[in-house]
Amino acid sequence: MTSTRPIRALIRGLDALRVLNTKDGATVSEVAGEIDLPRTTTYRILETLCSAGYAYRAESDDRYRLTILVRGLSDGYDDEVWVTQIGKPYIYDLCRDIVWPVLIATLSGSSMLVRQTTDHKSPLAVEHYGPGFRVPILGSASGICYLAFCTTNQRETLLELLARSKQPEDHPARNRVKIRKDLAETRSRGFAIHHRPRRVSEETTFSVPILASERLLAALTVRFSSSAVPQGAAVERFIPKLRHTAELIGQEFDKQQKSEGGADSGSAA
Repeated sequence: MTSTRPIRALIRGLDALRVLNTKDGATVSEVAGEIDLPRTTTYRILETLCSAGYAYRAESDDRYRLTILVRGLSDGYDDEVWVTQIGKPYIYDLCRDIVWPVLIATLSGSSMLVRQTTDHKSPLAVEHYGPGFRVPILGSASGICYLAFCTTNQRETLLELLARSKQPEDHPARNRVKIRKDLAETRSRGFAIHHRPRRVSEETTFSVPILASERLLAALTVRFSSSAVPQGAAVERFIPKLRHTAELIGQEFDKQQKSEGGADSGSAA
């Protein structure tokens, strides 16, 4: 059986789409730098995306941006919407219990996308992140959690993508031995930890996977002040509740998926 050679032009176009998806507009030079192509080639790719209706160039700043037509590419993949809708009441219950802000994040391109958060309900949230906020994979507990618990093939693909990135927060992926060791420790521990320096005090985040039938859906994360809650006490206080909430979301996801499947079968009959 002969293998099919990939279409390089299509791969380059998808790379350009990925870059535009992570930025609020980008110039030809910025996209060219990200995908490591000459400006002339990148310009042709971006103009092709514009001709197809997936992008446009704003006259105000000469930057390329995606159009709403791109959303149609994901019509057949709506698990993130499901888990967000299902998870919302559960994370609000968890926030009322532990008070610190809680969020659900999913993989989106080469970063993690916050899908739902309780920041506006938590009196302890120093910074307020809303749905749509992006955090780097290797610079967040949500991203480290996702990398640790996704499939091996997906993990290696993401690490390769991050290793080629020019963003400083992605550079740890270039040390493949260390990152694999760190991810193995995260899997063994059962949750991810990330520390972020802040002007007032360091912030710690814990993240656990949300699984449905052993399939990774998202990451459930809590943020808290390192000085207010020591790490040891935080593990005892937060991790069991995070895991319980993640399990409830995964079970409800499974139940609704089976219900939808049954309804579809019935209507088809």
